[in-house]
Amino acid sequence: MTDRKQFKLPDVGEGLTEAEIVKWHVQPGDQVEVNQTIVEIETAKAIVELPCPFEGVVAELMVTEGDTVDVGVPIISVDVAAEGEDTPTSAVATPVSEPPAQPAALQQDMVPRVEEPGMVAPDEPKRQPVLVGYGVKPGATKRRPRKPSHDPASATPAASSAAPVAPPKPAPQPVREEPASHPQPVDKRTLAKPPVRKMAKDLGVDLTTLTGSGPRGSITRDDVQAALTATPTQVAPAPAAATAPAAPGVREERIPVKGVRKSTATAMVNSAFTAPHVTEFLQVDVTRTMETVRRLRDLPEFAEVKVSPLLLAAKAVLTALRRNPGANASWAEGDSGAEIVVKNYVNLGIAAATPRGLLVPNLKEAQDLSLPELAKALNGLIETARAGKASPADLSGGTFTITNIGVFGIDTGTPIITPGEAAILAFGQIRDMPWVYEGELAIRKVSTLALSFDHRIIDGELGSRVLRDIGDMLEDPMRMLAWS
Repeated sequence: MTDRKQFKLPDVGEGLTEAEIVKWHVQPGDQVEVNQTIVEIETAKAIVELPCPFEGVVAELMVTEGDTVDVGVPIISVDVAAEGEDTPTSAVATPVSEPPAQPAALQQDMVPRVEEPGMVAPDEPKRQPVLVGYGVKPGATKRRPRKPSHDPASATPAASSAAPVAPPKPAPQPVREEPASHPQPVDKRTLAKPPVRKMAKDLGVDLTTLTGSGPRGSITRDDVQAALTATPTQVAPAPAAATAPAAPGVREERIPVKGVRKSTATAMVNSAFTAPHVTEFLQVDVTRTMETVRRLRDLPEFAEVKVSPLLLAAKAVLTALRRNPGANASWAEGDSGAEIVVKNYVNLGIAAATPRGLLVPNLKEAQDLSLPELAKALNGLIETARAGKASPADLSGGTFTITNIGVFGIDTGTPIITPGEAAILAFGQIRDMPWVYEGELAIRKVSTLALSFDHRIIDGELGSRVLRDIGDMLEDPMRMLAWS
């Protein structure tokens, strides 16, 4: 005898409202175990592997790959053995000693919470294995005595397991209070006004991953917007439709705006229409930077690390921000009015082109890294992003961003500021150009830098100083030593 159970799409993070089914790892008829990965989903934060909360046989995949599913919608059903039939001993030797089965409403259509570590209360008898990362919190069972019981003996496991007959009253019934006993833990861990919380929920931003810039560390709208451009969202179906040859006779194609396109569009509109953008350009001779890159590659400290001009550009940005801290800031609307929040740390964002779209992970506390450490961190960050393994923490909380458009053979552009930051640097391609060097015309390695900044925070003088400092250090890397 089997019992069919449904597994609903869980809330894998505060603010999640939907996710896209990326890949099923099981098919109908497959045998599955508790904690076995059954599906990959993509949220507005990252790709997440969901484990199965049941042990049994897959009965039906209720959604298909590529579908976007709301939280709480059933995605798979599994036929599991009825309680008491999981082992021969329980089925034959002790059929009447089994405690009352948990109500079917709780066994079926579960919507587990990822952050909750247990699924079985300590006072329940032995049951099927517990799904790691789901269910009642360890301390939650202390709430059970609060509900009066008609039979005091039923509150203990011993009394429950000793019952020789069918249940006259369902002892596990108080467990039904479990869904209502999770009073939004975020309210205790973060400070944010209700409109900000609603905005975060609508946009799929996890408030627990943000650092508040408002009064008493509260999270503001700008903080929420700052997390938007760094959200990896599924884009696999869209590019396939966009790049595939059109069918004969088809004059137009309609591609749903979802995934990374939707997240990027929202973030770019918010940034463009919130922060007054100004972009300045600087063409620099980076011949010495290229020579330095070649010399660094020969050093043992960089033997197993990829050294590129981006490494020195990142170091130049960190040095320039230390010399001009006002450019490493954000705009905040507080109870007492607008404020400019100057950050004494640099979470350096690096725009990375990945198969799933543009991601912007950031290096936390990058100002404290030595050059070899910075090189290793950059390589690891970009590789993690391209592999689709960047975590929500990696993709939020940035303070300054570099976009290396030169790798695409582009000279320059006008990048849009990451929401919640004050500036972004575009690093153009490096190419041979005629250049006046030491009074004579020569062929030199030249690149064009573009700095977009929020004119509410950075005026023209400060923006020009930051860009000039970065350019000077790329023209002569020795200045990094002098200014560090």
